[in-house]
Amino acid sequence: MTVPGDVWPEGRALDLDGPAGSEPWHHQPAAFWAELDAAVKHLDAPVAVLSADALRWNARDLARRAGGTPLRVASKSIRVRGVIDSLLALPGYRGIFAFTLAEALWLAAECGDVVVGYPSADRSALAQLVADDRLAARVTLMIDDESQLDLVDSLAPAGQRPPVRVCIDADASWQAPVLGFIGTRRSPLHSPDDAVALARRITERPGFTLVGLMMYEGQVAGVGDAVKGAAPRNTLMRWVQSRSVAELRQRRGSIAGRLREVADLEFVNGGGTGSIETTAADPAVTEITAGSGLFAGHLFDAYRAFTPAPAAAVAFDVVRRPAADVATVLGGGWIASGPPGPTRVPQPVWPPGLRMLPREGAGEVQTPLAGRSAAGLAVGDRVWFRHAKSGELSERVNHFVLVDGGRVTAVLPTYRGEGKAFL
Repeated sequence: MTVPGDVWPEGRALDLDGPAGSEPWHHQPAAFWAELDAAVKHLDAPVAVLSADALRWNARDLARRAGGTPLRVASKSIRVRGVIDSLLALPGYRGIFAFTLAEALWLAAECGDVVVGYPSADRSALAQLVADDRLAARVTLMIDDESQLDLVDSLAPAGQRPPVRVCIDADASWQAPVLGFIGTRRSPLHSPDDAVALARRITERPGFTLVGLMMYEGQVAGVGDAVKGAAPRNTLMRWVQSRSVAELRQRRGSIAGRLREVADLEFVNGGGTGSIETTAADPAVTEITAGSGLFAGHLFDAYRAFTPAPAAAVAFDVVRRPAADVATVLGGGWIASGPPGPTRVPQPVWPPGLRMLPREGAGEVQTPLAGRSAAGLAVGDRVWFRHAKSGELSERVNHFVLVDGGRVTAVLPTYRGEGKAFL
C-alpha cells in the first residue's frame, strides 16, 4: 500500500474526543462508504481505513456502557499504538491488557500499567522483565499455576531481582448442570477454594506480589445473542448467558472477597466488549477489558445490547470479470481465528448485495463475488470488506489510513508496520 504524508508521530494522540458525527454508517450507508472510497481512491489497494468519526463513536459508546467502571484497553483487538495511546488519553480508559509479555514490555516503555492477559513461558521476555526495575513495576503477569512462578525463579531467584507483579486468572465459565462446560478453556481455578489456595502460595513465596484477579466471561462477552437467521440459537444463548451471569456474579464476588483477605488487590478485571453492562453491574469488578468494539469486526454486529460503528474496513480492487454476474477482487482471504465456518470470513459490505461463491469463498489471492451489485462492477472498482474480528486485520497491513471529514489526515502504523509480530 502506497500512502502519502507522514506516518503518525510516535506518542502523538488522535483527536478521539471530538464530535462523533450522526451515525451515517447506519442511517446513510451509501454516503458513509462513498466518503471513504473517495478519500482513498488515489491509494493502491488493499487499503485499510479507519473512520475517525466511527472510532470516536465506538470509544464513547463503550465508556457510556461501562457507566463509570474504568476500561482497560485490549491491545489484541487494535494493534495500532497511535490508537491505543489516544484511547488512554480519554476519560474512562485506564491501562492496557496485552496479549504477550514481549508486547507488554514494548508498550510499557510508554504506558505505566500493562497487564499481560495470558501466562507466558517466553524466557527471553521474562529475563528482560526481571532485569529491569522499571518494567517490573509497570507490567503484571497472568498466572493460574505455581509452575509459572517456578519458571520466573529459574531465570532469577527472589532476592536477585525486583518483585514480580502477578494476577490470578480464575475460570469464569459456567459449568451447567445439564449442558456441561460453557465458556473459554482458560484457567484450572474454578472454585473460591482453588483461587485462595494459589493466592496463599503466592503470598508465602518471596519475590512475587499478588495485585489482581481476572475472570473473563467469554460465553457472554464473546458470543453474540442476535445472530441473523438464528432465532432458536439466539433464544438458547440468551438463556445460557442470563444464568451464567447470575452464577458468575455470586462466585466472582466470593473469590474476590476471599482473595482480599489474603492480599491487597489493586484490581478485579472482568468482561469484554459484549458483556460490558452485566460486568459493570457486578460490584466485585473494578475494571473491564474491552477492545473489539472499537474497530468493530463484523462478529460484533450480532449483539442486542449495542450496535457498533464499522470503524475499520479494507478496500480491494476488482481485477477481472470471469462472468457477466461475477466480479473478482485481488486478495480477500483474510480468515479470522476461532471455530472454522462462515462467521470467520471477511464480509463484503459495499457495494451492497455482494456474496462469495460457496465453492471458492474468500481466496488467498482472489475472491470472486456475485450478487446484485456484481454485474455493475468494472476492473479497477473497489469493494469494501470488514474483517470478522477486530485486531487481526492489523496483522495483514502495515498501516491504517485515517479518514476524518472526508480526507486522509494521518497514516497510522500497525504493529506489523513497526516491525513487530508478537503472536
